[in-house]
Amino acid sequence: MRFARIVCCLWRLFDRGVKMLACGCPNLRKLAVTGVSELGVLSVAEECLTLQELELHMCNDDALRGIAACTNLQVLRLVGNVDGLYGSVVSDIGLTILAQGCKRLVKLELYGCEGSFDGIKAIGQCCQMLEELSICDHRMEAGWLAGLSYCENLKTLRFQSCKRIDPSPGPDDYLGCCPALERLLLQKCQLRDKKSVRAMFMLCEGVREMVFQDCWGLDNEMFSSASCCRRVASLSLEGCSLLTTEGLESVILSWKELESLRVVSCKNIKDSEIPPSLSTLFSVFKELKWRPDTKSLRPSSLLGTGMGKKGGKFFKRM
Repeated sequence: MRFARIVCCLWRLFDRGVKMLACGCPNLRKLAVTGVSELGVLSVAEECLTLQELELHMCNDDALRGIAACTNLQVLRLVGNVDGLYGSVVSDIGLTILAQGCKRLVKLELYGCEGSFDGIKAIGQCCQMLEELSICDHRMEAGWLAGLSYCENLKTLRFQSCKRIDPSPGPDDYLGCCPALERLLLQKCQLRDKKSVRAMFMLCEGVREMVFQDCWGLDNEMFSSASCCRRVASLSLEGCSLLTTEGLESVILSWKELESLRVVSCKNIKDSEIPPSLSTLFSVFKELKWRPDTKSLRPSSLLGTGMGKKGGKFFKRM
């Protein structure tokens, strides 16, 4: 009980401070706050009518009840559970509230949030202007991934610091796809479940740009699932130490529209193992950065067009 009273007192202090700030700065367009309640969010919405970007730390479902009043909000970042700092809960309840209240959202980041298929589906159905979605260190329930197919205008999907993607994504027919998706970015994620990774690639099968940065578990078998994404034009791999030259070759040779490749700090992708098929492919790329390890003998950057036959000289076996 004493802890609850302390939390309530802190909320009142935070709310009072936020209200003073909102009253003093009614023309705010961007704001980041921590630990405010529903009343704090409402005071911001009522005083700052032009607010476009809002970042809520230590956020929970109750605080989001005031979010509907932020009628011009376009960018929203919710930070719920952060290991070692605070354990606020944003669940399907909160996700549904924000979906129904923030229909003009263009960019949304969910950090440490819970929820399931229902919450993500609500966001997709209500926030029809949403173009960019970031999922960071999530606590989503199994099957949530299929909810992304309702985000029909989503162009950029980012996974960051996720310990898993979706342990049980369900059957392929149920999964669906994101028809407008152009970019898939994964940073510092654990990709250890093949079924989960395969489902993610199927959902993003029309993507044009794919980025992997310091993702653990991305080996040849995992990466092979990306073969279904046949429209990829740009691929970036950084810090993917388990992927080999053979695994890279098996996928990118099936991507007929690939024209840009970046490979950095991937120690099992080696110059000495580049086959003629890759050498030929590299020579026609519009953009190439090749630095798989510190011992790489190939040029670190080959930019621009007009490489053609000349480009092939860089990739002869040495």
